[in-house]
Amino acid sequence: MVTVAPYCDEHFDGVAALWEEVFPHDPPWNRAPVAIPQKLAVQPELLLVAHDEGAVIGTAMAGYDGHRGWLYAVAVRPDRQREGIGTLLLGEAEQRLHGMGCAKINLQIRAGNEAVAAFYRRHGYEVEERVSMGKRIVL
Repeated sequence: MVTVAPYCDEHFDGVAALWEEVFPHDPPWNRAPVAIPQKLAVQPELLLVAHDEGAVIGTAMAGYDGHRGWLYAVAVRPDRQREGIGTLLLGEAEQRLHGMGCAKINLQIRAGNEAVAAFYRRHGYEVEERVSMGKRIVL
C-alpha cells in the first residue's frame, strides 16, 4: 500500500537514488546531499515521500514564502508511474500549501518535457507567459 509522509532520515538513500534516476542531468546543488539538508532547515514538513512497503517510490518538495507556493522534485520511480502516485503526492503538497494560506502555486519544468507538462495540465496547471530567470549565489 502506498503512503505519503514527511521525509525522515531513513528515506535518504531511497530519495537520492530516485532523484539520480529521474533527474539524471540535475546540477550538483539539486542533488540529495545538498538539497535535503537545505530543505530540512526550512519547512521540513513540505518534503514528502511516497513509499510502498518501506521502499521510496516518489517525492514532492514544496515551499511557501508567504506570497506564492512552489513545487520542486515531484518524482515517481519510472516503473511505478501511471499508478496515481504522482497525483497523490501533488494533492498532499497542494493541501499542505493551502493549509499554510497559499493561494497560488508555481512550478518550473524543463522545456520540451511534454509528458510532465501534460501531467500538470491534467491537474489544473496552466502555462503562464513568463521568462524564468535565476542567479546562483556562491556563499
